[in-house]
Amino acid sequence: MKPLTTNHSEHETSLTKEIYFAGGCFWGTEKYFKSIPGVINVAVGYAQGHELEAPSYEQVCSGTTGCREAVRVRYNPDIISLDALTLAFFHIIDPTLKNQQGNDIGEQYQTGIYYTDAADAPAIDKIMAIEKALHDPFSVEAELLTDFYLAEEYHQS
Repeated sequence: MKPLTTNHSEHETSLTKEIYFAGGCFWGTEKYFKSIPGVINVAVGYAQGHELEAPSYEQVCSGTTGCREAVRVRYNPDIISLDALTLAFFHIIDPTLKNQQGNDIGEQYQTGIYYTDAADAPAIDKIMAIEKALHDPFSVEAELLTDFYLAEEYHQS
């Protein structure tokens, strides 16, 4: 993963954790997670992809980058758990669709959960198993984050 230079909120502490959710268009996903108590900061960007240097929105929309529109969610685990955030994510997506959410179609809209701490995998896997049992087909990715690029400034709110 390429290093990011971002400003951290003054509310972030050493207890801050992060998780990345791709839920279709990143603006709706961003707005939703910003409303959840315990979420400290949400930023929009592009997750995964094919080893690029800061892809542009236009490149991501071309369908050639492998990137997903995603949000980086920084949260306080003393206030909200990863389980709760993951369940909240499933509340706003249609997990049966591949490369699509609503009217948005393309690989950049593939749903996924991407983590940076391997210790988070069991919690994610637990919720994924529950949701997979409820939905057929099931098309949500869950994997280690390989890359995250902040979207252009005009995409940030």
